[in-house]
Formats: sequence, structure tokens, C-alpha cells
Amino acid sequence: MLRIEVVQGDITTVRADAIVNAANSSLLGGGGVDGAIHRAGGPEILDACRELRATSHPEGLPTGDAVATSGGRLPARWVIHAVGPVWSPHEDRTDLLRSAYTRSLAVADELEARVVAFPLISAGAYGWPLEEAVAVAVTTLHAADSAVERALMVAYGEAPDRLLRAAVG
Repeated sequence: MLRIEVVQGDITTVRADAIVNAANSSLLGGGGVDGAIHRAGGPEILDACRELRATSHPEGLPTGDAVATSGGRLPARWVIHAVGPVWSPHEDRTDLLRSAYTRSLAVADELEARVVAFPLISAGAYGWPLEEAVAVAVTTLHAADSAVERALMVAYGEAPDRLLRAAVG
């Protein structure tokens, strides 16, 4: 059964089999977590993402989906790039956010990763309300059918840390 743990800090320094990148659909880097992972992981990650764009994902990675590359220079062996939805007050995109987590776990299972570190997908630049992002992440991971043993929810800041710890229990 998947155990959820909360750690506060920088996901690029977390020791895990895989870390999840809150990526954009281009897979070519961006701001927030995405930019930090690309910077810390070095050019190997961008090169791998460019290869994905040239082969299996020429149109980019669809929202709610996930794909893996090497971890480059990160302590993690792999990076699982997951595209979460941009929050909208006019359209419920919760299923796409859940899918970003479940697809990340499915990719982790394919890699045989047992410890996976997650950011709060869509809670940064994509504007998802923090409390709702935490609820979706925790309920989705708790309900998941996966061989992953530990999901490390990496809280970047005090408010996410407090909300995640309360939700995880």
C-alpha cells in the first residue's frame, strides 16, 4: 500500500527513485518547479525532452498525461514529467489534475520506481487553489493502485507544508 509522507524543501534535492516534474506540455522547461528541475538536472533532461518531442510527442504532452526521462544530474534516477491543468473558475478540470497524479504513478510502475517525490501539481504557475490542490493530490494518491511504496509530497513553503501534513494525517 502506498504510504504518503510530507517533506518540506526543494524537490531537486530529494533522494527518490523518481521525482515528478509539474511540466508544461512543451516539455522544454519553464518556470517554477519545471524550470528548477531543468536547471538542476542539467542539459541531459532537456535533451531527453527534445528527443520525446522529435519522436513520440511531436505535439507535446497532453494535459493529464506523464512521461519519463533520465534524472540527469539530479539525485533521482528519473524525472516523470506530468502536465497538470491550468485552474479555471469556469470549468471543472479536477479529473485532469487527478490524471496527472495517476499517470505519474503508472509511469513510475513501468520504471519499477518505489519511492516517488511529487510537487503539488498545478498549484503554482497554473493557479490551482492551494487547499484544493492538496485535497486532490492526497485523495488521488491514497486511492491509487500502484506498486510505488512511498510518495513523498514535497512542500515548497510553510503553507503547503501545513496543509499537506493536515491532509495526510
